[in-house]
Amino acid sequence: MSHANARLTPIGRLTLCERIASGRPVVHVAAEMGVSRPTAYRWWRRFCSDGEAGLVDRSSRPGHSPTQMKRSVEVRIEQLRRRRKLGPLRIGAILGVASSTVYRVLVRLGIHCLAWMDRPTGRVIRRMIADRPGELIHFDIKKLGRIPAGGGWKAHGRGKANNPKVTKVGYAYVHSAVDAHSRLAYSEILANEPNSSSRTTASASTM
Repeated sequence: MSHANARLTPIGRLTLCERIASGRPVVHVAAEMGVSRPTAYRWWRRFCSDGEAGLVDRSSRPGHSPTQMKRSVEVRIEQLRRRRKLGPLRIGAILGVASSTVYRVLVRLGIHCLAWMDRPTGRVIRRMIADRPGELIHFDIKKLGRIPAGGGWKAHGRGKANNPKVTKVGYAYVHSAVDAHSRLAYSEILANEPNSSSRTTASASTM
């Protein structure tokens, strides 16, 4: 994989191969491009076998993994996770597999976090997803008690409605909207719940 300071990008590799193809020695071209002779030969061999397509970065993942875990063991790990909600340590003890290996399997299956799973069914709870901004907006209202000046019941004790130090100031309603595409959130504190939802929705649609 090429990086910001790489000597050869796909275009540079093509330039290297074109110079070699013109009949110039590989050693001279490698020195000009600032790479080693083995690197120049590697890209030249790929160019000869696959053309320009061979000059693109390839995945480092091996084509065959003889030590990879058997599919039947992975299925058993998934079953124990979904049905019994067991962690890597307990699953590894039951199956005789290292807990770190069990965790890698859970990550690959996308079930390594219990908070993402529905407890009764074991299914992964999907996030809200939308193709474009404003297509789907999640709207919620949170009711919070206001704290009077001088402190509330935590300062003066519960059940002291007649206490002159405690003044009832009502509630605040936090209206929140989240765009399912961009995850942009908007919150606004309003004085009531039913008459202001359209206002907050309109504000969220213009985010």
